[in-house]
Amino acid sequence: MSVLDLSRLQFALTAIFHFLFVVLTLGLAPVVAFFQTRWAVTGKEVHERLTRFWGQLYIVNYAMGIVVGLAMEFQFGLHWSGLMTFAGDVFGAPLATETLVAFFLESTFLGMWIFGWNRLNRWVHTTLIWLVVLTAYLSAFWVMVANGFLQNPVGHVVEDGVARIDDFGALLTNQQAIGALLHIVPVCLLTGSVVMVGICSWHFLRGTPDVDFFRRSLRVAVVVGAAAAVFAVGNGYAQFGYLTDGKELAFGGSAAERAEFQAEMEALHGPGDWTPPTWISFAWPLMEISGTLYMSIFFGLLFFLVKNAFDRTRPAWLRRFWHRFYVWTLPWPFVVVACGWLLREVGRQPWVVYGELTTAEAVSGHEAGTVLTSLVLFGLLFATLAALDWWLIARLARRGPHDLVLGSDGIGREEPELVLAGRD
Repeated sequence: MSVLDLSRLQFALTAIFHFLFVVLTLGLAPVVAFFQTRWAVTGKEVHERLTRFWGQLYIVNYAMGIVVGLAMEFQFGLHWSGLMTFAGDVFGAPLATETLVAFFLESTFLGMWIFGWNRLNRWVHTTLIWLVVLTAYLSAFWVMVANGFLQNPVGHVVEDGVARIDDFGALLTNQQAIGALLHIVPVCLLTGSVVMVGICSWHFLRGTPDVDFFRRSLRVAVVVGAAAAVFAVGNGYAQFGYLTDGKELAFGGSAAERAEFQAEMEALHGPGDWTPPTWISFAWPLMEISGTLYMSIFFGLLFFLVKNAFDRTRPAWLRRFWHRFYVWTLPWPFVVVACGWLLREVGRQPWVVYGELTTAEAVSGHEAGTVLTSLVLFGLLFATLAALDWWLIARLARRGPHDLVLGSDGIGREEPELVLAGRD
C-alpha cells in the first residue's frame, strides 16, 4: 500500500473508533440529566439510582473516548501536514474551540458532577450535569463546523496558497455543518436508546428482581428512541438537498453518470480519478433500511409500554425471543453510524477540502514503513480501548443497580474501596 492509502486507513480507523465512543456519550448524557432532574424534583430514591446506574456507563464511555480523541488530534500534524499548511488557519479554529469546550468546560463540569455527589446542593449538582450536556453538544457543533468546511469550503479566501477566514458567520452557518449536526444529534439519541433497550432486555431475560427500575429505564429509552428515529431518518434524507457535486455518485451512480462527471472534472482540474470509489455505495442501502426498521421498531415498542407488556407479554417464548433480539442487535447502530461516516468522508474523495485540496496534496511525506508502524500501534491501542470500554460497560450493566460506584463515596452503603470495574 502507498503512503497515501496507509495514511487514509489510519485516519479512518482513528475517526471511526473515536466517533463510536462519541455517539454513545452524546446519546446517554441527556438521559442521565433527565433522570437526575426527576430525582431533584421528586426526591425519590429510584430516580437517584437511575441517574447513578446510567451515569456510570456514560462516564466509562466518555473517558475512553477522550483518549482516542487525543490520538485523533495528532493525526492532522502527523500524516496530513499539507492540510494544516493549506487550511490550518480555517480548519484549526473550530477544532481549537472544540478543544477548549470539551477539555476545559465539559471536563471541568463533569469532574465537579462526579465528585460533587453528597457534597453539593441537589439543584447545583443537577445544573452541572445539564452543563455537561450543553458543552458536549457544543463540542459536537464545533467539530461539524470544521468538517463542514472540508465538505463545502466557505467563509475563506486563499492568499499565497494559504486559506484564511474572511467570513466567520458563513463558516458557522455552513449548511454542510448544520444539516449534518441535525442528523447526528438524533442518531446519537437513537443509539443510546438502543443500548438502553438492550441492557433492559438482558435483565428481563435473567429474571431481574429490579423490575420497576428497568421498566422505568425502558420507558424513557423507547420514548426517546421513537422521537429520535423520526428526526434521524428525516434529517438524513434532508441532506440530499445540498450534496456536493460528485457525492451523489457515492450513493450508487450509473457508469454513464460517473463517466460524465469524470469528464467534467478533468476539464476543470486535469487528468486524474475524480470520482468516489464504487465500493462505498454499499453504505447507503444499509443505512436506509436500518433507519426505517428502527423507526418501525420503536414506534411498535411504544404500544408495549402499555401495562408493561414488554416484559409481561404471552407466550413467554415469544417475549424472550424479542428480548434476545434486542440484546444481540445492540451493536448494530454502531455499524450503521460507521457506514454513515464512511459515506460522508469517502464520498468526497479524492478531495480533503472539496474542490481545493486533494488527499494526495495533503498527505505528509513520510516513508511507507513509518506510516505502517504508526498504523499498527494506533490500531492495537484503539482496539484495546474499545474492548476495555465494552468490557467495563458490560460488567457494570450486568450488575444492575446494586453496588453502584458513582456517588458511593461518603454514603456508607457501598465499600469506599470499590473500584470502577467493581466486583460481580
